[in-house]
Amino acid sequence: MRSAEERLCPTIMVQGTASDVGKSLLVTALCRILANDGYKVAPFKSQNMSLNSFVTPDGKEIGRAQAVQADACRVPATTDMNPILLKPTGERRSQVVLHGKPLRDYDAVEYREKYLPTAERYVREALERLRRAHDVVVMEGAGSPAEVNLRDRDIVNMRAAAWADAPVLLVADIDRGGVFASIVGTMAILRPDERERVKGFIINKFRGDPSLLTSGLEWLEAETGKPVLGVVPVLPDIGLEDEDSASLDAKRGFGRKDGAALDIAVLRLPRMSNFTDVDALAGEPDSTVRFVSRLEEWGEPDAVVIPGTKNTLLDLAALRERGLDERLLRYAREGGRVVGICGGYQMLGLSLDDPDGFESSESAVRRMDGLRLLPMDTVYTAEKRTERVRGTFLGWTGGDGTGATLPAEGYEIHMGRTTFRGSVRPLFRFETESGPLFDGAAAADGRVWGTYLHGVFDNDELRRAWLNALRADKELPPLPIGYRHRERREAAFERLAAHVRAHVNLPAIYEIIGL
Repeated sequence: MRSAEERLCPTIMVQGTASDVGKSLLVTALCRILANDGYKVAPFKSQNMSLNSFVTPDGKEIGRAQAVQADACRVPATTDMNPILLKPTGERRSQVVLHGKPLRDYDAVEYREKYLPTAERYVREALERLRRAHDVVVMEGAGSPAEVNLRDRDIVNMRAAAWADAPVLLVADIDRGGVFASIVGTMAILRPDERERVKGFIINKFRGDPSLLTSGLEWLEAETGKPVLGVVPVLPDIGLEDEDSASLDAKRGFGRKDGAALDIAVLRLPRMSNFTDVDALAGEPDSTVRFVSRLEEWGEPDAVVIPGTKNTLLDLAALRERGLDERLLRYAREGGRVVGICGGYQMLGLSLDDPDGFESSESAVRRMDGLRLLPMDTVYTAEKRTERVRGTFLGWTGGDGTGATLPAEGYEIHMGRTTFRGSVRPLFRFETESGPLFDGAAAADGRVWGTYLHGVFDNDELRRAWLNALRADKELPPLPIGYRHRERREAAFERLAAHVRAHVNLPAIYEIIGL
Protein backbone atom coordinates (compact mmCIF):
# COMPACT_ATOMS: atom_id res chain seq x y z
CA MET A 1 0.00 0.00 0.00
CA ARG A 2 1.36 3.42 -0.99
CA SER A 3 1.89 6.12 1.59
CA ALA A 4 0.06 9.46 1.45
CA GLU A 5 3.16 11.19 0.14
CA GLU A 6 3.59 8.64 -2.66
CA ARG A 7 0.11 9.43 -3.91
CA LEU A 8 1.00 13.06 -4.59
CA CYS A 9 1.75 13.77 -8.26
CA PRO A 10 4.87 15.61 -9.44
CA THR A 11 4.87 19.36 -9.99
CA ILE A 12 6.80 22.01 -11.87
CA MET A 13 6.77 25.74 -11.18
CA VAL A 14 7.22 28.64 -13.59
CA GLN A 15 8.64 31.74 -11.91
CA GLY A 16 9.77 34.99 -13.48
CA THR A 17 12.43 37.62 -13.04
CA ALA A 18 9.63 40.23 -12.97
CA SER A 19 5.93 40.73 -13.59
CA ASP A 20 4.60 40.45 -17.16
CA VAL A 21 7.50 38.34 -18.45
CA GLY A 22 5.07 35.75 -19.83
CA LYS A 23 4.70 33.28 -16.94
CA SER A 24 0.95 32.83 -17.38
CA LEU A 25 1.14 32.06 -21.08
CA LEU A 26 4.05 29.66 -20.64
CA VAL A 27 2.08 27.82 -17.94
CA THR A 28 -0.88 27.75 -20.32
CA ALA A 29 1.33 26.31 -23.05
CA LEU A 30 2.79 23.64 -20.76
CA CYS A 31 -0.71 22.72 -19.59
CA ARG A 32 -1.91 22.15 -23.16
CA ILE A 33 1.30 20.30 -24.14
CA LEU A 34 0.96 17.94 -21.18
CA ALA A 35 -2.74 17.44 -21.85
CA ASN A 36 -2.03 16.68 -25.51
CA ASP A 37 0.59 14.16 -24.41
CA GLY A 38 -2.00 12.27 -22.39
CA TYR A 39 -1.47 13.60 -18.86
CA LYS A 40 -4.23 14.69 -16.53
CA VAL A 41 -2.86 18.12 -15.63
CA ALA A 42 -3.99 21.06 -13.50
CA PRO A 43 -2.72 24.64 -13.11
CA PHE A 44 -2.08 26.26 -9.74
CA LYS A 45 -1.39 29.80 -8.57
CA SER A 46 -1.71 30.23 -4.84
CA GLN A 47 -2.42 33.96 -4.93
CA ASN A 48 -3.36 36.09 -7.89
CA MET A 49 -3.85 39.86 -7.91
CA SER A 50 -6.15 40.78 -10.76
CA LEU A 51 -9.42 42.48 -11.63
CA ASN A 52 -9.97 39.99 -14.44
CA SER A 53 -11.83 37.11 -12.87
CA PHE A 54 -13.99 34.15 -13.82
CA VAL A 55 -16.78 32.07 -12.29
CA THR A 56 -16.22 28.34 -11.89
CA PRO A 57 -18.98 25.81 -12.68
CA ASP A 58 -19.92 25.75 -8.98
CA GLY A 59 -20.33 29.53 -8.81
CA LYS A 60 -17.00 30.56 -7.28
CA GLU A 61 -14.68 33.39 -8.36
CA ILE A 62 -11.05 32.81 -9.39
CA GLY A 63 -8.44 34.65 -11.44
CA ARG A 64 -9.08 34.66 -15.17
CA ALA A 65 -5.60 33.32 -15.93
CA GLN A 66 -6.19 30.10 -14.00
CA ALA A 67 -9.54 29.63 -15.74
CA VAL A 68 -7.75 29.96 -19.09
CA GLN A 69 -5.11 27.49 -17.94
CA ALA A 70 -7.80 25.04 -16.83
CA ASP A 71 -9.31 25.26 -20.32
CA ALA A 72 -5.85 24.53 -21.71
CA CYS A 73 -5.80 21.41 -19.51
CA ARG A 74 -9.31 20.50 -20.71
CA VAL A 75 -10.54 20.30 -17.10
CA PRO A 76 -13.16 22.36 -15.24
CA ALA A 77 -11.78 25.29 -13.27
CA THR A 78 -11.90 25.01 -9.47
CA THR A 79 -10.95 27.32 -6.63
CA ASP A 80 -8.12 24.95 -5.68
CA MET A 81 -6.35 26.24 -8.80
CA ASN A 82 -6.38 29.79 -7.34
CA PRO A 83 -7.39 29.66 -3.67
CA ILE A 84 -6.66 33.34 -3.02
CA LEU A 85 -7.66 36.15 -5.37
CA LEU A 86 -6.80 39.76 -4.53
CA LYS A 87 -8.98 42.37 -6.26
CA PRO A 88 -7.53 45.87 -5.77
CA THR A 89 -9.99 48.48 -4.54
CA GLY A 90 -7.43 51.27 -4.24
CA GLU A 91 -3.71 51.98 -4.22
CA ARG A 92 -3.08 50.04 -1.00
CA ARG A 93 -6.20 48.00 -0.43
CA SER A 94 -7.71 44.87 -1.94
CA GLN A 95 -10.74 42.67 -1.55
CA VAL A 96 -9.57 39.20 -0.53
CA VAL A 97 -11.48 36.39 -2.22
CA LEU A 98 -10.85 33.07 -0.47
CA HIS A 99 -11.86 29.92 -2.34
CA GLY A 100 -14.16 31.91 -4.57
CA LYS A 101 -16.02 33.94 -1.94
CA PRO A 102 -15.22 37.47 -0.71
CA LEU A 103 -13.63 37.43 2.72
CA ARG A 104 -13.06 41.14 3.46
CA ASP A 105 -10.98 44.14 2.39
CA TYR A 106 -7.42 44.40 3.69
CA ASP A 107 -4.78 47.07 3.34
CA ALA A 108 -1.37 45.82 2.24
CA VAL A 109 0.29 45.90 5.67
CA GLU A 110 -2.62 44.30 7.48
CA TYR A 111 -2.88 41.55 4.87
CA ARG A 112 0.82 40.77 5.08
CA GLU A 113 1.09 40.84 8.85
CA LYS A 114 -2.25 39.38 9.93
CA TYR A 115 -3.67 37.27 7.12
CA LEU A 116 -0.76 35.69 5.24
CA PRO A 117 0.16 33.35 8.12
CA THR A 118 -3.44 32.04 7.99
CA ALA A 119 -3.49 31.93 4.19
CA GLU A 120 -0.63 29.42 4.05
CA ARG A 121 -2.88 26.63 5.30
CA TYR A 122 -5.48 27.18 2.55
CA VAL A 123 -2.77 27.27 -0.11
CA ARG A 124 -1.13 24.05 1.02
CA GLU A 125 -4.42 22.19 1.34
CA ALA A 126 -5.56 23.27 -2.14
CA LEU A 127 -2.26 22.25 -3.69
CA GLU A 128 -2.38 18.86 -2.01
CA ARG A 129 -5.91 18.20 -3.28
CA LEU A 130 -4.82 18.97 -6.83
CA ARG A 131 -1.79 16.71 -6.51
CA ARG A 132 -3.96 13.81 -5.35
CA ALA A 133 -6.34 14.18 -8.30
CA HIS A 134 -3.95 14.72 -11.23
CA ASP A 135 -0.86 13.33 -12.96
CA VAL A 136 1.03 16.62 -12.81
CA VAL A 137 0.42 20.15 -11.50
CA VAL A 138 1.94 23.17 -13.27
CA MET A 139 2.43 25.96 -10.74
CA GLU A 140 2.80 29.66 -11.49
CA GLY A 141 4.67 32.18 -9.36
CA ALA A 142 3.88 35.87 -9.02
CA GLY A 143 6.15 38.81 -9.71
CA SER A 144 9.70 37.78 -8.83
CA PRO A 145 11.10 35.35 -6.24
CA ALA A 146 13.88 37.87 -5.54
CA GLU A 147 11.67 40.28 -3.54
CA VAL A 148 13.69 39.97 -0.34
CA ASN A 149 11.28 42.20 1.59
CA LEU A 150 8.47 39.68 1.00
CA ARG A 151 10.42 36.46 1.49
CA ASP A 152 9.47 35.65 5.08
CA ARG A 153 5.72 35.62 4.33
CA ASP A 154 5.92 34.34 0.75
CA ILE A 155 3.10 32.05 -0.35
CA VAL A 156 3.49 32.42 -4.12
CA ASN A 157 7.09 31.72 -5.13
CA MET A 158 9.93 29.79 -3.51
CA ARG A 159 8.14 28.79 -0.30
CA ALA A 160 5.23 27.46 -2.37
CA ALA A 161 7.70 25.57 -4.56
CA ALA A 162 9.24 24.03 -1.45
CA TRP A 163 5.83 22.91 -0.15
CA ALA A 164 5.36 20.93 -3.37
CA ASP A 165 9.06 20.07 -3.80
CA ALA A 166 8.64 21.64 -7.24
CA PRO A 167 11.54 22.20 -9.62
CA VAL A 168 11.51 25.77 -10.93
CA LEU A 169 11.87 27.17 -14.44
CA LEU A 170 12.93 30.83 -14.32
CA VAL A 171 11.51 32.96 -17.15
CA ALA A 172 12.94 36.28 -18.33
CA ASP A 173 11.65 38.74 -20.92
CA ILE A 174 14.34 39.68 -23.43
CA ASP A 175 12.05 42.17 -25.18
CA ARG A 176 12.33 44.67 -22.32
CA GLY A 177 16.16 44.48 -22.29
CA GLY A 178 18.67 43.44 -19.65
CA VAL A 179 17.77 39.77 -19.82
CA PHE A 180 21.14 38.43 -18.64
CA ALA A 181 21.34 40.91 -15.77
CA SER A 182 17.79 40.05 -14.66
CA ILE A 183 18.55 36.32 -14.58
CA VAL A 184 21.96 36.59 -12.91
CA GLY A 185 20.68 39.22 -10.49
CA THR A 186 17.72 37.06 -9.50
CA MET A 187 19.95 34.04 -8.97
CA ALA A 188 22.38 36.07 -6.87
CA ILE A 189 19.59 37.23 -4.55
CA LEU A 190 18.11 33.76 -4.05
CA ARG A 191 19.30 31.70 -1.10
CA PRO A 192 21.45 28.63 -1.88
CA ASP A 193 18.56 26.19 -1.40
CA GLU A 194 16.38 28.34 -3.70
CA ARG A 195 19.08 28.51 -6.37
CA GLU A 196 19.31 24.73 -6.24
CA ARG A 197 15.57 24.49 -6.92
CA VAL A 198 15.97 26.45 -10.20
CA LYS A 199 16.62 23.82 -12.88
CA GLY A 200 16.91 26.06 -15.92
CA PHE A 201 15.98 29.25 -17.72
CA ILE A 202 13.55 30.18 -20.47
CA ILE A 203 14.17 33.39 -22.37
CA ASN A 204 10.84 34.70 -23.58
CA LYS A 205 9.60 37.20 -26.20
CA PHE A 206 12.69 36.98 -28.41
CA ARG A 207 12.86 38.88 -31.71
CA GLY A 208 15.48 38.45 -34.40
CA ASP A 209 18.14 35.88 -35.30
CA PRO A 210 18.70 33.32 -32.50
CA SER A 211 22.34 32.85 -33.55
CA LEU A 212 23.07 36.32 -32.20
CA LEU A 213 22.25 35.02 -28.73
CA THR A 214 24.58 32.03 -28.78
CA SER A 215 27.56 33.59 -27.04
CA GLY A 216 25.30 35.17 -24.41
CA LEU A 217 23.58 31.88 -23.67
CA GLU A 218 26.93 30.11 -23.34
CA TRP A 219 28.11 32.80 -20.92
CA LEU A 220 24.88 32.56 -18.89
CA GLU A 221 25.14 28.79 -18.53
CA ALA A 222 28.79 29.03 -17.49
CA GLU A 223 28.07 31.85 -15.04
CA THR A 224 25.13 30.16 -13.33
CA GLY A 225 25.75 26.47 -13.89
CA LYS A 226 22.16 26.15 -15.12
CA PRO A 227 20.94 25.29 -18.64
CA VAL A 228 18.93 27.51 -20.91
CA LEU A 229 15.94 25.30 -21.71
CA GLY A 230 14.41 27.47 -24.37
CA VAL A 231 14.39 30.73 -26.30
CA VAL A 232 10.76 31.43 -27.17
CA PRO A 233 10.14 33.98 -29.93
CA VAL A 234 7.36 36.54 -29.69
CA LEU A 235 4.05 35.06 -30.83
CA PRO A 236 1.87 37.88 -32.18
CA ASP A 237 -1.90 37.96 -31.85
CA ILE A 238 -2.06 34.96 -29.54
CA GLY A 239 -5.83 35.22 -29.17
CA LEU A 240 -6.07 34.35 -25.46
CA GLU A 241 -7.25 36.54 -22.60
CA ASP A 242 -4.83 38.70 -20.65
CA GLU A 243 -4.36 38.07 -16.94
CA ASP A 244 -4.57 41.70 -15.81
CA SER A 245 -4.04 45.31 -16.81
CA ALA A 246 -0.22 44.99 -16.85
CA SER A 247 -0.51 44.25 -20.56
CA LEU A 248 -3.34 46.68 -21.30
CA ASP A 249 -1.17 49.54 -22.56
CA ALA A 250 -0.03 47.33 -25.42
CA LYS A 251 -3.68 46.68 -26.24
CA ARG A 252 -4.84 50.32 -26.47
CA GLY A 253 -5.76 49.71 -30.12
CA PHE A 254 -5.53 45.92 -30.02
CA GLY A 255 -8.48 45.31 -32.31
CA ARG A 256 -7.44 47.89 -34.91
CA LYS A 257 -7.56 46.60 -38.47
CA ASP A 258 -7.00 48.25 -41.82
CA GLY A 259 -10.27 48.63 -43.65
CA ALA A 260 -12.50 47.61 -40.71
CA ALA A 261 -15.95 49.12 -41.19
CA LEU A 262 -16.85 49.46 -37.50
CA ASP A 263 -15.10 51.48 -34.80
CA ILE A 264 -15.90 50.43 -31.20
CA ALA A 265 -14.61 52.59 -28.35
CA VAL A 266 -14.20 51.05 -24.89
CA LEU A 267 -13.96 53.50 -22.00
CA ARG A 268 -10.81 52.72 -20.08
CA LEU A 269 -11.90 53.05 -16.48
CA PRO A 270 -9.22 53.48 -13.79
CA ARG A 271 -10.46 50.38 -11.94
CA MET A 272 -11.63 48.48 -15.01
CA SER A 273 -12.27 44.78 -14.53
CA ASN A 274 -12.96 41.92 -16.93
CA PHE A 275 -11.95 43.96 -19.95
CA THR A 276 -11.64 40.61 -21.73
CA ASP A 277 -15.40 40.99 -22.37
CA VAL A 278 -14.51 42.87 -25.59
CA ASP A 279 -11.93 40.38 -26.89
CA ALA A 280 -14.46 38.64 -29.14
CA LEU A 281 -15.39 41.98 -30.73
CA ALA A 282 -11.72 42.54 -31.50
CA GLY A 283 -11.60 39.16 -33.21
CA GLU A 284 -14.26 40.09 -35.76
CA PRO A 285 -12.87 41.04 -39.19
CA ASP A 286 -15.09 44.09 -39.63
CA SER A 287 -14.57 45.77 -36.23
CA THR A 288 -11.85 47.82 -34.59
CA VAL A 289 -11.75 47.90 -30.78
CA ARG A 290 -9.83 50.65 -29.02
CA PHE A 291 -9.57 51.90 -25.44
CA VAL A 292 -10.38 55.54 -24.72
CA SER A 293 -9.07 57.36 -21.64
CA ARG A 294 -9.36 61.03 -22.66
CA LEU A 295 -11.70 63.28 -24.62
CA GLU A 296 -9.17 63.77 -27.39
CA GLU A 297 -9.21 60.01 -28.03
CA TRP A 298 -13.00 59.89 -28.57
CA GLY A 299 -13.00 60.02 -32.38
CA GLU A 300 -16.16 58.99 -34.23
CA PRO A 301 -17.10 55.60 -32.80
CA ASP A 302 -19.96 53.49 -34.11
CA ALA A 303 -20.57 52.21 -30.58
CA VAL A 304 -19.25 52.81 -27.07
CA VAL A 305 -18.81 50.09 -24.44
CA ILE A 306 -18.58 50.86 -20.71
CA PRO A 307 -16.90 47.78 -19.19
CA GLY A 308 -16.95 46.36 -15.69
CA THR A 309 -15.20 48.03 -12.76
CA LYS A 310 -14.19 47.16 -9.21
CA ASN A 311 -15.63 50.47 -8.01
CA THR A 312 -18.54 51.81 -10.02
CA LEU A 313 -19.00 55.05 -8.09
CA LEU A 314 -15.36 56.12 -8.18
CA ASP A 315 -14.98 55.23 -11.85
CA LEU A 316 -18.14 57.14 -12.76
CA ALA A 317 -16.66 60.10 -10.86
CA ALA A 318 -13.47 59.65 -12.89
CA LEU A 319 -15.45 59.79 -16.16
CA ARG A 320 -16.99 63.06 -14.97
CA GLU A 321 -13.62 64.52 -14.01
CA ARG A 322 -12.41 63.86 -17.56
CA GLY A 323 -15.55 65.18 -19.21
CA LEU A 324 -16.24 61.80 -20.78
CA ASP A 325 -19.71 61.57 -19.21
CA GLU A 326 -20.97 64.67 -21.04
CA ARG A 327 -19.44 63.45 -24.27
CA LEU A 328 -21.11 60.07 -23.83
CA LEU A 329 -24.50 61.63 -23.05
CA ARG A 330 -24.29 63.88 -26.11
CA TYR A 331 -23.33 60.86 -28.18
CA ALA A 332 -26.35 58.94 -26.88
CA ARG A 333 -28.70 61.89 -27.53
CA GLU A 334 -27.44 62.01 -31.11
CA GLY A 335 -28.42 58.36 -31.59
CA GLY A 336 -25.14 56.68 -30.72
CA ARG A 337 -25.10 53.09 -29.52
CA VAL A 338 -23.99 52.52 -25.91
CA VAL A 339 -23.48 49.23 -24.06
CA GLY A 340 -22.80 48.85 -20.34
CA ILE A 341 -21.51 45.60 -18.85
CA CYS A 342 -21.73 44.90 -15.11
CA GLY A 343 -20.46 48.10 -13.42
CA GLY A 344 -20.86 49.90 -16.74
CA TYR A 345 -24.47 48.72 -16.80
CA GLN A 346 -25.02 50.15 -13.31
CA MET A 347 -23.63 53.51 -14.45
CA LEU A 348 -26.35 53.74 -17.11
CA GLY A 349 -29.05 53.96 -14.44
CA LEU A 350 -30.59 56.80 -12.44
CA SER A 351 -28.80 56.36 -9.13
CA LEU A 352 -26.08 54.40 -7.32
CA ASP A 353 -26.31 53.98 -3.54
CA ASP A 354 -23.65 52.42 -1.30
CA PRO A 355 -24.94 53.31 2.19
CA ASP A 356 -22.74 50.84 4.09
CA GLY A 357 -19.60 51.07 1.96
CA PHE A 358 -19.82 47.59 0.46
CA GLU A 359 -18.72 48.77 -2.98
CA SER A 360 -15.59 50.35 -1.56
CA SER A 361 -14.70 50.46 2.12
CA GLU A 362 -12.02 53.11 1.55
CA SER A 363 -14.20 55.62 -0.31
CA ALA A 364 -16.25 58.37 1.33
CA VAL A 365 -18.59 58.43 -1.68
CA ARG A 366 -21.89 56.80 -0.72
CA ARG A 367 -24.36 58.04 -3.33
CA MET A 368 -24.16 59.29 -6.89
CA ASP A 369 -26.49 60.05 -9.75
CA GLY A 370 -26.04 57.71 -12.70
CA LEU A 371 -25.91 58.65 -16.37
CA ARG A 372 -29.72 58.41 -16.44
CA LEU A 373 -29.88 56.53 -19.73
CA LEU A 374 -31.90 53.63 -18.28
CA PRO A 375 -34.72 53.87 -15.66
CA MET A 376 -33.10 51.86 -12.88
CA ASP A 377 -31.46 52.22 -9.47
CA THR A 378 -28.68 50.16 -7.90
CA VAL A 379 -28.11 49.68 -4.16
CA TYR A 380 -24.96 47.90 -2.96
CA THR A 381 -25.33 45.24 -0.28
CA ALA A 382 -23.08 42.65 1.36
CA GLU A 383 -24.17 39.95 -1.08
CA LYS A 384 -21.91 39.27 -4.05
CA ARG A 385 -23.49 37.37 -6.91
CA THR A 386 -21.21 34.86 -8.67
CA GLU A 387 -22.93 32.42 -10.99
CA ARG A 388 -22.59 30.85 -14.40
CA VAL A 389 -25.79 31.27 -16.41
CA ARG A 390 -27.26 29.91 -19.62
CA GLY A 391 -30.48 30.84 -21.39
CA THR A 392 -31.96 33.01 -24.12
CA PHE A 393 -31.33 36.48 -25.48
CA LEU A 394 -34.72 38.19 -25.82
CA GLY A 395 -33.78 40.98 -28.23
CA TRP A 396 -33.13 44.69 -27.84
CA THR A 397 -36.53 45.95 -29.03
CA GLY A 398 -40.14 44.74 -29.31
CA GLY A 399 -41.78 41.50 -28.27
CA ASP A 400 -42.83 40.26 -24.86
CA GLY A 401 -39.63 38.37 -24.08
CA THR A 402 -40.91 34.92 -25.06
CA GLY A 403 -40.30 34.57 -28.78
CA ALA A 404 -36.56 35.08 -29.28
CA THR A 405 -34.33 32.09 -29.94
CA LEU A 406 -30.74 33.35 -29.70
CA PRO A 407 -28.80 31.30 -27.13
CA ALA A 408 -26.74 33.13 -24.53
CA GLU A 409 -24.41 32.08 -21.75
CA GLY A 410 -21.74 33.59 -19.55
CA TYR A 411 -21.26 34.46 -15.91
CA GLU A 412 -22.17 37.15 -13.41
CA ILE A 413 -19.83 38.67 -10.80
CA HIS A 414 -21.21 41.74 -9.10
CA MET A 415 -22.18 43.54 -5.95
CA GLY A 416 -25.44 45.48 -5.95
CA ARG A 417 -29.14 44.93 -6.54
CA THR A 418 -30.73 46.73 -9.47
CA THR A 419 -34.42 47.64 -9.52
CA PHE A 420 -36.44 49.40 -12.21
CA ARG A 421 -38.82 52.34 -12.24
CA GLY A 422 -41.84 51.40 -14.29
CA SER A 423 -42.01 48.63 -16.84
CA VAL A 424 -38.67 47.62 -18.35
CA ARG A 425 -38.27 44.76 -20.77
CA PRO A 426 -35.35 42.44 -19.87
CA LEU A 427 -32.73 41.39 -22.40
CA PHE A 428 -32.05 37.86 -21.13
CA ARG A 429 -33.90 34.97 -19.56
CA PHE A 430 -31.66 32.49 -17.78
CA GLU A 431 -32.79 29.15 -16.41
CA THR A 432 -31.51 28.56 -12.88
CA GLU A 433 -32.17 26.00 -10.16
CA SER A 434 -34.45 28.47 -8.40
CA GLY A 435 -36.42 29.33 -11.54
CA PRO A 436 -36.09 31.83 -14.39
CA LEU A 437 -33.76 34.80 -13.92
CA PHE A 438 -34.20 37.93 -16.03
CA ASP A 439 -31.25 40.22 -16.70
CA GLY A 440 -30.43 43.44 -18.46
CA ALA A 441 -32.40 46.34 -19.86
CA ALA A 442 -32.55 48.42 -23.04
CA ALA A 443 -33.86 51.80 -24.07
CA ALA A 444 -37.04 51.71 -26.16
CA ASP A 445 -35.14 51.93 -29.45
CA GLY A 446 -32.50 49.39 -28.35
CA ARG A 447 -29.59 51.73 -28.99
CA VAL A 448 -28.62 51.89 -25.30
CA TRP A 449 -28.56 48.66 -23.33
CA GLY A 450 -26.79 46.97 -20.48
CA THR A 451 -26.35 43.64 -18.76
CA TYR A 452 -24.63 41.93 -15.85
CA LEU A 453 -23.57 39.12 -18.19
CA HIS A 454 -19.80 38.82 -18.53
CA GLY A 455 -18.87 37.10 -21.77
CA VAL A 456 -21.95 38.55 -23.47
CA PHE A 457 -20.05 39.10 -26.72
CA ASP A 458 -18.55 35.60 -26.63
CA ASN A 459 -21.96 34.44 -27.91
CA ASP A 460 -21.46 34.31 -31.67
CA GLU A 461 -25.06 34.84 -32.84
CA LEU A 462 -25.69 37.70 -30.43
CA ARG A 463 -22.40 39.42 -31.23
CA ARG A 464 -22.97 39.24 -34.98
CA ALA A 465 -26.56 40.48 -34.62
CA TRP A 466 -25.33 43.56 -32.73
CA LEU A 467 -22.51 44.23 -35.18
CA ASN A 468 -24.96 43.92 -38.07
CA ALA A 469 -27.15 46.53 -36.37
CA LEU A 470 -24.12 48.83 -36.35
CA ARG A 471 -23.55 48.02 -40.01
CA ALA A 472 -27.19 48.87 -40.79
CA ASP A 473 -26.65 52.31 -39.18
CA LYS A 474 -23.99 52.89 -41.85
CA GLU A 475 -26.13 51.38 -44.63
CA LEU A 476 -23.80 48.42 -44.91
CA PRO A 477 -25.12 44.92 -45.67
CA PRO A 478 -25.18 42.37 -42.84
CA LEU A 479 -22.47 39.74 -42.58
CA PRO A 480 -22.96 36.07 -41.71
CA ILE A 481 -21.24 34.54 -38.70
CA GLY A 482 -17.68 33.90 -39.78
CA TYR A 483 -15.70 34.32 -36.60
CA ARG A 484 -16.57 31.76 -33.93
CA HIS A 485 -14.97 32.85 -30.71
CA ARG A 486 -14.72 29.56 -28.85
CA GLU A 487 -13.37 27.72 -31.89
CA ARG A 488 -10.78 30.45 -32.45
CA ARG A 489 -9.83 30.31 -28.78
CA GLU A 490 -9.32 26.54 -28.93
CA ALA A 491 -7.16 27.00 -32.02
CA ALA A 492 -5.14 29.60 -30.08
CA PHE A 493 -4.34 27.04 -27.37
CA GLU A 494 -3.02 24.64 -30.01
CA ARG A 495 -1.02 27.36 -31.75
CA LEU A 496 0.57 28.48 -28.48
CA ALA A 497 1.39 24.91 -27.45
CA ALA A 498 2.96 24.11 -30.82
CA HIS A 499 5.00 27.32 -30.69
CA VAL A 500 6.40 26.63 -27.22
CA ARG A 501 6.96 22.94 -27.96
CA ALA A 502 9.09 23.94 -30.95
CA HIS A 503 11.29 26.32 -28.95
CA VAL A 504 11.94 24.62 -25.60
CA ASN A 505 13.81 21.48 -24.66
CA LEU A 506 10.71 19.50 -23.80
CA PRO A 507 12.45 16.16 -23.10
CA ALA A 508 14.66 17.92 -20.55
CA ILE A 509 11.62 19.60 -18.95
CA TYR A 510 9.79 16.26 -18.74
CA GLU A 511 12.84 14.74 -17.11
CA ILE A 512 12.96 17.61 -14.62
CA ILE A 513 9.30 16.99 -13.74
CA GLY A 514 9.97 13.28 -13.41
CA LEU A 515 7.68 12.14 -16.21
